[in-house]
Amino acid sequence: AGLPLITAGLTLWGLYTVEILDEFGKVIDFVTAKNDVTNEGLNNILDVQFHAVTQVTTWYIGLIDASGFSDLADSDTLASHAGWTEFTNYTGNRQEWTEGAAAGGVMTNSTTVDFAILGSGTIAGMFLASVASGTAGKLWSTALFAGGDVSVSASQTLKVTYTINAIRS
Repeated sequence: AGLPLITAGLTLWGLYTVEILDEFGKVIDFVTAKNDVTNEGLNNILDVQFHAVTQVTTWYIGLIDASGFSDLADSDTLASHAGWTEFTNYTGNRQEWTEGAAAGGVMTNSTTVDFAILGSGTIAGMFLASVASGTAGKLWSTALFAGGDVSVSASQTLKVTYTINAIRS
């Protein structure tokens, strides 16, 4: 008879959508970044769902600095990511992603995650982590902006929506 065939798989992917506002609140740019889920993120899903590991209850969005950027890797963790550094020239720590309940295989935030930029710099992309600061948490995903790096300056605001999609594949 043989082994049963698996007829459906699971694909997880996310999309960061970012509006960049000038100091007057006018939208001056709109960029997106489709993420890659890290190995650590995939393992976390399996451990929480099937191995009784405690779930992460709060996630935070961070910014990837374009300065010195070389690469994203599936093996990146919050504690070890040789190809990039974090852009931190904004008010406060990483910003909390306040996700809504999943519906139709989609989860997103209904209120944007806002970054008040303090000074000039160039951002290559975004990431989602389990801690507001430091390197002791989990790194779920990393993403580069589809159109290339984005220059920012003081008094600008990044308004971020992050959507996770789970589909049968």
